[in-house]
Amino acid sequence: MKKGILIIVFILSGVSMYSQQDSQFTQYMYNTVNINPAYAGSRGVLSIFGLHRNQWVGLDGAPVTNTLSLNTPINNSKIGLGVSVINDRIGPSDENAISVDISYSVPTSETFKLSFGIKGTANLLNVDFGKLNIYDPNDEFGRQNIDNKFSPNVGAGIYFHSDKTYIGLSVPNFLETKHFDKNDTSFSSESIAVERMHYYLIGGHVFDFSENIKFKPAVLTKLVQGSPLQVDLSANLLFNEKFTVGLAYRWSAAMSAMVGFQASDSWFIGYAYDMETTKLASYNSGSHEIFLRYELFKNYDKVVSPRFF
Repeated sequence: MKKGILIIVFILSGVSMYSQQDSQFTQYMYNTVNINPAYAGSRGVLSIFGLHRNQWVGLDGAPVTNTLSLNTPINNSKIGLGVSVINDRIGPSDENAISVDISYSVPTSETFKLSFGIKGTANLLNVDFGKLNIYDPNDEFGRQNIDNKFSPNVGAGIYFHSDKTYIGLSVPNFLETKHFDKNDTSFSSESIAVERMHYYLIGGHVFDFSENIKFKPAVLTKLVQGSPLQVDLSANLLFNEKFTVGLAYRWSAAMSAMVGFQASDSWFIGYAYDMETTKLASYNSGSHEIFLRYELFKNYDKVVSPRFF
């Protein structure tokens, strides 16, 4: 049903009258390259990652995100390469972001490396205003759809890490691009979608509780103009290098539960459920996120352990 709630979702998420938000992931720690290009190749193996996120289930026009990425070191050199595609569908909008990441790592000690990364992105935005209710037939708003509006962007990041500790700072998109400028039409002086700079700070550490149990607390903070500061706190346990369970809290937004299973040396599958803590909880049954990761090892003894990041 096309109710006014769809318009609310359109305004509060992704493509709004004033700003556009990056895709949101609860299990970002398994695919950090999406937010920090310096992560590319940091696991030391070819890593292929696919994720599906269905947010605010039961709410018309709610975000649905699919992403596929690949990152790998180049011939055991200091260079890493990553390629990713993200499809974000929110209300009447459908956006594809295709990114290429390049990283360069410098050893700073026997256990730590400092990686630098750059990201180049091509965005293609579609908006079908026919999916919205236009209550005034004489309103000029919504008479002109957006079809594959192209906009480039560039970002950068740094990533300081060892096998047990990491901290990263990144800005995936430096250019505050206007995806669709209403100055070019008779609508108004506003833009329908403007890319804002997102500042990400991540960090985590792995504690060995025993030979078979590891614990990793982690934090992600995201700052973007026009939106409240987002803080994600998470804690995961890893049992026998096979099973993971965890909880997460998105400040003033959601509580999450996460599980994961290392099905084989190469295959890892994970699932997360988010329960809203905002007023939107009355209008949806939560968010679901599932991912599958495949890694190609030339020598299993060299697998980066633990597999939290």
